[in-house]
Amino acid sequence: METENAESIIRRITEEVGRGFLGKPNQVRLAVVALCAGLHILIEDGPGVGKTTLAGGLCRALGLDFGRIQFTPDLLPGDITGMTVWDDRKREFLFHGGPVFHQAIMADELNRAAARTQSALLEAMQEGTVTVDGVRHELPRPFLVIATQNPSHFSGTFSLPESQLDRFGISFSLGYAEPGWEGRILTDYRREDPLDRISPVTNPAELAELTDHIREIPIKEEVRDYLIALGRKTRNSPSLLTGFTTRGLKHLLTLSQAFAAWGGRDFVIPEDIREAALPAARHKLILSPEMRIENRSAEYVMEKILSETAAPV
Repeated sequence: METENAESIIRRITEEVGRGFLGKPNQVRLAVVALCAGLHILIEDGPGVGKTTLAGGLCRALGLDFGRIQFTPDLLPGDITGMTVWDDRKREFLFHGGPVFHQAIMADELNRAAARTQSALLEAMQEGTVTVDGVRHELPRPFLVIATQNPSHFSGTFSLPESQLDRFGISFSLGYAEPGWEGRILTDYRREDPLDRISPVTNPAELAELTDHIREIPIKEEVRDYLIALGRKTRNSPSLLTGFTTRGLKHLLTLSQAFAAWGGRDFVIPEDIREAALPAARHKLILSPEMRIENRSAEYVMEKILSETAAPV
């Protein structure tokens, strides 16, 4: 795939999602760039700010077969992965795939389910497979998860374990719409569903080719070393209990490559890494008790590390 084509596809998807999801262009761009790179997304915010609408719009614009799973406290792992059921006519157990067997999954309010149910997505997100009763089943390709979660202090929520969080490539929050945009939303969508404005602008084959192109964008050794240095500083920071894992740095590199594609370049520059660092770090860095007492955030610590680390010229 040519660099110009990659940039054109990413911008086309972004524009299409923005037709239905109004007022948050930065978050839309970030989500599209991440999905085009094949990364899973976690959107955290309170109810009613558009998390589900954005996730649905992304799935629709990508032209993928998608399914929505509403996570609740009584949901079981088999409700997600599927299960084997006895067939009287064939006199044998047959596997019936669950809603995870789609190219894109909208996991709505993921942290309302207990840890046992959340763990049903671990293998799927990392390996693109599901194992039920000892039999491994391949998921469709590509396979992307767009998950939403409520803030941890909301009632009826369970904290996502670190192993689950580390499988998401990026995380961000939406927040409330600006007054001007909120007025337009209230006017435009009195009778219309926002998703009705969004149509598929790509297909699975083109998306897979785009993802391969993004992940093959080269990175010079000195720029790669800058990325590694940022990761090591998060691991050694007294403000953090845990920093970037190796998987986390791989996600950061992939997202940086995606920002390079968005910029129409076939190489990664330090600015790509700096732009990717905050959304890639937000859910992966675990704050120290002192930082929690001071009500600091992972983004605050990451911004400090970025300001203290010299980037290659």
